[in-house]
Order: sequence, then C-alpha cells, then structure tokens
Amino acid sequence: MQKLEVIKNRILNRESLGPALAHYRLKSRKIVFTNGCFDLLHLGHIDYLSKAADCGDVLIVGVNSDSSVKLLNKGANRPIQDQTSRATIIAALHFVDIVCVFDEETPYELIKLIQPDVLVKGADYKVEQVAGHDIVLARGGEVKLIELVKGYSTSAIERKIKGS
Repeated sequence: MQKLEVIKNRILNRESLGPALAHYRLKSRKIVFTNGCFDLLHLGHIDYLSKAADCGDVLIVGVNSDSSVKLLNKGANRPIQDQTSRATIIAALHFVDIVCVFDEETPYELIKLIQPDVLVKGADYKVEQVAGHDIVLARGGEVKLIELVKGYSTSAIERKIKGS
C-alpha cells in the first residue's frame, strides 16, 4: 500500500470511528482528544500535538472543516488550506493516530461520541472554557492544558506573507 494511502486511512468519519474506538478500548488504550483548525502547520502545532500525544496511548485530532473555520471568524482568507489538505497533513504526523473533520463551531458532539480519557487544549483556555470538559470530567477523565510555544501562529504567518 502506498504511504499516502496509509495516511489517508487515518482520516475517519464519525461512522467509522466506532470500530476504531472499540479496538483501542479492548486493548485498554488511553484515548486522548484535541482539536483545532491547523491551517498552515507550524512549530507551535507540532509542539502542541506531540505533547498531547504524550498524555496517553492514542491521539485523536478533530480538525475544523472549512465551514467550521468560517464560523470562528479567523479572517476573510481563512482557511488558507482546504480541510482535506489540513486533515491529511495532521494525519501524516507519526504521533497522530486518527483525524476526524467536524463541521460544528466546537467539537462537543465529536467529544460526546469519542468519550476520550484525556481532553487536551492550549493553556490559553481555562478548563471550564474547553468544549467537552463536562463530558470528560463526568466519566472520571482529565482535561489537560498545554503551554503554547510563543511567537507561532497561522495568523502571524499570514501577516508576514502579506508584509503587514
């Protein structure tokens, strides 16, 4: 099988998540979930995702769909890369096990489906601001906030490209 096919096989829709989750739970794997737009992958993203992966055995990353990014008002030109490109790039990272694209403004419904053991978000959030914190904490899981690498953001890269 070609390597790109292997990477694309890590991108699952909600319907195909069930069997994958059952497989990991049968093996008593600690499931970690995080999410983001991941438009123009940069060092801050890599640092964040690798630290999220260190929080358990399986890392599932929710990627905002193109329409979901628009709901977040990140700017008129966002997303810069389409959802297929962003999901494929995230799936190519060796420490990411599954990628699932979601259309909503937050991944709350996806978190409800996945029922992760650990929910990870950047330390620019408070636990009670993290979508799905109530779901994870109610089942005895944990919410971890990870410090972000200063000076790295897609918005900063976009400004630099535009020369502003």
